[in-house]
Amino acid sequence: MNVWNPTSPLGGLPFVKDAVSKRASSYDKTGGNRDFWRVEPGDTAVMADIKGTGCIKHIWITVRCYEEMYLRKLVLEMYWDDDKTPSVRVPLGDFFGIGHATCRHYMSLPMNITFGKRRGPKGPFSGSMNCYFPMPFGKSARIQLINQAGKPVENLFFMIDYELYGETMPMDVGRFHAQWRHENPCKKVEYQSDNPNPAPWELPGLNVTGDENYVILEAEGKGHYVGCVLNIDNFDASNQEFTWPGEGDDMIFIDGEKWPPSLHGTGTEDYFGCSWGFPSGEYDGLYHGISLGSDVQEHFGKWSLYRWHIEDPVHFSKSIRVTIEHGHANDQGNEYSSVAYWYQIGEHKPTEELEPVEKRLPRRWPEHGTWDR
Repeated sequence: MNVWNPTSPLGGLPFVKDAVSKRASSYDKTGGNRDFWRVEPGDTAVMADIKGTGCIKHIWITVRCYEEMYLRKLVLEMYWDDDKTPSVRVPLGDFFGIGHATCRHYMSLPMNITFGKRRGPKGPFSGSMNCYFPMPFGKSARIQLINQAGKPVENLFFMIDYELYGETMPMDVGRFHAQWRHENPCKKVEYQSDNPNPAPWELPGLNVTGDENYVILEAEGKGHYVGCVLNIDNFDASNQEFTWPGEGDDMIFIDGEKWPPSLHGTGTEDYFGCSWGFPSGEYDGLYHGISLGSDVQEHFGKWSLYRWHIEDPVHFSKSIRVTIEHGHANDQGNEYSSVAYWYQIGEHKPTEELEPVEKRLPRRWPEHGTWDR
């Protein structure tokens, strides 16, 4: 059987592959129980450095650090096939599905965090973070964690499970990528209206270009987009009564198209698989959910939303631009951040550096902050 032949998760289990199972982990090589690494400020911990042809199958990480907002200060990077720039460069907490430098318990098919109260202070513990996105490589793979905090990572526990194959990788097998973006705040577009409190469907403003939208992903090459995490700190409002930021439509532009985009949605909550302003609050779905939710009545506060395009990947041949309005026609100036996930073949654009630590931190912290602007 061709090891690269795609099969369903359960349907493929009876087929025995020619593969070697391996694991990179932080286990105590002396035989003791210090199954963790310590990472000093400014240091890089190379958790996996693999040679050969294979595929990462599962990543499990948990960390302890006594610095505030460390989940935005620790950076996860992944390199495939001796690339000079990483295919993944994302703050640790954001990569696993929760923004705002905080942590929450949630479950989904490719990604989850298990988290709960325990003895002692809750703050230093990140929860157990799991990723099941397959990550193929043809020659090599390197996964590392960079400590950009001012205090050490006291405990870095990890297991990275992977397979090695004897055959070369077919040309049509894409590499996994993830991109982090942040605007604090988004540029608000002002509209004039005689109605001080219009209904949602009467909000002023037209958007027929998508130029001012928040950009979740910009990529060049051939591949498919498989989902995103979107984090919103909602402190702005369209008017005195209407505080919901979810009237912003998703717009996905493929292969350089201008207008209209190939995919145009009907609202933020609709794109993330819900409706009517997230009345459920936090919930876990296989392909979509709210991993961090705020007040479902007023909607002020911090939100983390996820949407996986696993059954419906968005294909592109030359380029893709995934965007979403921040409020109707971009009429709200909230803080947005995001992680986009995709696969592509061939060379990728050089990965940009992240913002400096102080600029990537959430504007309010801890979880729901204060209402000071």
